[in-house]
Amino acid sequence: MAILVVLTGDAQPLGSVVVGLVGVVGAAAWFHRQALVRLDTSRRTEAESFARILQGLSRSVSPATIVEAMVGDLGRVTAADHCVVVHLERQTGALVATLVSMRQGVPSTTSVLPPIDLDTSSEADPERVVERLAAGVEAFFGIANTLTVPLRHERAVIGAIILSRRSPEPWPAATQRVLAGAALEAGAALERVDSSRAIEAQASTDALTGLPNRRYFDEFCGLLGRHGRADDEAQLGVLMVDIDWFKRVNDTYGHDVGDQVLRAVGRAIAETVRDGDVPARFGGEEFAVLLRHATRQAAIEVAERVRLAVDGLDLREWRVPGVSVSVGVAVGARFDQPIADLLIQADRALYRAKRAGRNQVVAA
Repeated sequence: MAILVVLTGDAQPLGSVVVGLVGVVGAAAWFHRQALVRLDTSRRTEAESFARILQGLSRSVSPATIVEAMVGDLGRVTAADHCVVVHLERQTGALVATLVSMRQGVPSTTSVLPPIDLDTSSEADPERVVERLAAGVEAFFGIANTLTVPLRHERAVIGAIILSRRSPEPWPAATQRVLAGAALEAGAALERVDSSRAIEAQASTDALTGLPNRRYFDEFCGLLGRHGRADDEAQLGVLMVDIDWFKRVNDTYGHDVGDQVLRAVGRAIAETVRDGDVPARFGGEEFAVLLRHATRQAAIEVAERVRLAVDGLDLREWRVPGVSVSVGVAVGARFDQPIADLLIQADRALYRAKRAGRNQVVAA
């Protein structure tokens, strides 16, 4: 300040300069503080949104609930008009896309996308996979100005989250951060759900024949008994099917061939019963079929078709001349008859068929 006085020879201009500098510095400090407040608020909102997404994902038990857990907060924090979650289902291999509109009152839609040439191996270039996914989704739903991040399991791309909006402005960095974090957690959640479904399917399926196992059959019958039936007048029927002289097959040709015979018989039963009927492997060489909407005559006809289908199996590949089955049939005399009673009746009818010479159908 003294130097300025010496140079100018006047203290008055110096005061004005100082006042101006103080004003500029003060204004700069105020704008800087406001910017920090806005940044802090933005970061806090971003963190809170991501925390809500994580909380929702941790409770999700299906792909639909995973989508629901993400899109609300993604819409709020990103100002997107649409959110699309694309997921490659492990069991079916279908590419399923759920489009959610951020406009209130507009329902979400779930569609199976047309086949897209995707290489989902861990060696595939993820950027190319994501580009193809995004292009397929844009064309299918007619959306534009998209922001896409991949859903991954380990290193493989299993889907994508795609945001779109009508505004042509570029997507801000905060949106990209939230979307990347949500995709990382959503990919893990989807894989968890798929793994859980696969474990449940394994627990309900006979590993040898691929048919439902006795556990599934009993649980299904229990559900029908507890919750009633869609048509209270519909009768239920039960078939008990047993391979004749199966021990001889194992003793003569070996257990490996016996397993092939079990598979062939299981396929014959599954292909012969009607749509809506429930075949299952009951254990050993015994199978059961729950018949829906079955009169006594219809049940006997289905049982006879099963018997003939097994009798006609070509087992020469394993040097087995053929096998036969005995079938016991029971149909409820009234619509609310317990299924457990029908199983007992069908089992008794089966043993009558065995005592009568096998390879035949006997009705209770």
